Amino acid sequence: MTENGIVVIYTDGACIGNPGHGGWGAIILYGGDTKEISGASPSTTNNRMELMAAIKGLSFLTRPCNVVLYTDSQYVQKGMTSWMHKWLKKDFAGIKNDDLWRELIAASARHNVAWQWVRGHSGDHWNERADKLATNAARSISSVPEVVKLKAIIDDGTIPWN
Repeated sequence: MTENGIVVIYTDGACIGNPGHGGWGAIILYGGDTKEISGASPSTTNNRMELMAAIKGLSFLTRPCNVVLYTDSQYVQKGMTSWMHKWLKKDFAGIKNDDLWRELIAASARHNVAWQWVRGHSGDHWNERADKLATNAARSISSVPEVVKLKAIIDDGTIPWN
């Protein structure tokens, strides 16, 4: 997986509802070391989480590296390899998620990145693990609105045992 000083990153995003509670996950492999990172957002889209996974995975690296980044998002892979040139020419006019595309350009600029697409849910071990990280992150915040709602009910004195 990681030979000749190449860092391998697997990324994935997930969303419970779209938009909804979102999560991202990234697995960074180098030599014999593996790092897993993830995060979540309470109101987002799946595409934003796919982009965030790539941004965070690349930003995790502390020095310029040769990177192979695997994503199951054709939106991310084709965006960075096929569509970006045209988007830059028109300064992202009309492009959704331009804020994150700009962050991804900045995060990838100091690295030599090969963008690879991998079919999601096809048994690739690291892709499945990145999916699990992203899904678990999204689920970790899925109960927040109910907790906030319950707190509001308690605070306004409508619960009979107050």
